[in-house]
Amino acid sequence: MHDAPERRFPIVAVGGVAITNDSILLIRRGHPPQEGRWSIPGGKVRLGETLTSALEREFLEETGLVVSCGNLVGIAERMGSDYHFVILDFFVNLTGSLPGGGRLPQPVAASDADAAAWVPLAGVAGYDLVDDLLGFLKTHSVL
Repeated sequence: MHDAPERRFPIVAVGGVAITNDSILLIRRGHPPQEGRWSIPGGKVRLGETLTSALEREFLEETGLVVSCGNLVGIAERMGSDYHFVILDFFVNLTGSLPGGGRLPQPVAASDADAAAWVPLAGVAGYDLVDDLLGFLKTHSVL
């Protein structure tokens, strides 16, 4: 019997950019790749799942917050020796508004995230961010 060679392809993933009251929601990655570094919430798209559904599911799993998917921010590509992700990052809207500039809903880190925090936009550069996130956010006029 002939064994077929293993096929490896890039993985499609999504990320959510939540900005409220001049703060962005970041999660600290609890697993490789780049474990312990800060990123925007997101993850892999499952077979048969729409990008919107994947983003809303991943955001809820990692932060406990319900969001609706907004416009595309941009596309990022992350590669390492054992991974290759093509990531479509979208703005997200928190369900339920914050009337009159109310308090930010508190995220609860879970799933692949071991911490979650609202970070003032002016302070993002001071965090240990995953590779290229700061440049991505600047290039796409998020910061």
